[in-house]
Amino acid sequence: MGRAKTTRPPSRRRRGTITIEDVARAAGVSAMTVSRVVNGGRNVRESTRAAVLEAVEKLNYAPNTAARSLAAGEATHIGLLYANPSAAYLSQFLIGALEAARRAGSHLVIESCESENADEQAEVTRRFATSDVEGVILPPPLSESQPIMAELRAIGIPVVTVAMGVPGEDDLNVTIDDRAAAAEMTRHLIGLGHRAIGFIKGHPNHIASHDRERGFLDALGEAGIPLEDAPIEQGYFTYRSGLAATERLLSRANPPTAIFASNDDMAAAAVSVAHRRHLSVPGDLSVAGFDDTSLATTIWPELTTVKQPISAMAEAALELLLDDLRGRRAGRARHKTERVLEHDLIVRESTGAPTGRLRGG
Repeated sequence: MGRAKTTRPPSRRRRGTITIEDVARAAGVSAMTVSRVVNGGRNVRESTRAAVLEAVEKLNYAPNTAARSLAAGEATHIGLLYANPSAAYLSQFLIGALEAARRAGSHLVIESCESENADEQAEVTRRFATSDVEGVILPPPLSESQPIMAELRAIGIPVVTVAMGVPGEDDLNVTIDDRAAAAEMTRHLIGLGHRAIGFIKGHPNHIASHDRERGFLDALGEAGIPLEDAPIEQGYFTYRSGLAATERLLSRANPPTAIFASNDDMAAAAVSVAHRRHLSVPGDLSVAGFDDTSLATTIWPELTTVKQPISAMAEAALELLLDDLRGRRAGRARHKTERVLEHDLIVRESTGAPTGRLRGG
């Protein structure tokens, strides 16, 4: 039996290929003048108004209602696409975004995009066109999705990415230095006396995962610790993947005395496995995480972790996007902007000096 087809309203991709800048060029005026005309502004000469309206009709330009609201100083609708496997991370990110939107008088249009299929990601992205969002925030891992970025560029919607590994020449991005943060945490474990340190990588499709692994390896190299004493296992930023990776690490003939996981979810899983094996944390096994989500202080013992300012990153992303939108309305050219926020090493009860039990001491 054939699959039923549904009729969708025309996406803004087709009509959005014509922008306000295109109309401005055709009419020989500025984008702000076009904005005043389509919004019924009075301080425009009749000859100019006629030229703009003629260009609008000729190009079949359909102005975005959200853009008109922004030009008039009214509430702006900002889209936020998410697909983070860590509920704790996502919760903090949404809190920051919602608070920043409240202060700015903007509204968030929030949409989940769990699929890794390129066509499905593009389809979800096109839904923003029908909701008249003026700009989109992409937290990780969607900040590195080429199908989503390509679709948004084709539609003509400005984007701010969060934790994008390699921003383009005119991209807007908010991030921390993941590599430096991971190196700092590894140095902390080495400073406690650990020489056998296991590492649980994050999802291989995330650039942050690779940066954190590089930071781990940087610190090992500085301390002269051979790689055979620092086993690395693959994780996927999920609690379940952390369980499996920790089991593999602790089942080795010479298990590590410390485990550094690439996020708090996987670190919490490592603590759980240690308890199941009747190992003391940190007496027998030190465990460190990354992010400092609420989970870090709801397990026992509380996690030593890297504090990534997740809420602040969301706030900075929304502020950066609104500033870019105002600049567009004023006719300013867009320039690459990357805000690198500070991280902190948070030392709690899950790390301590090695006792030697796991190494037969």
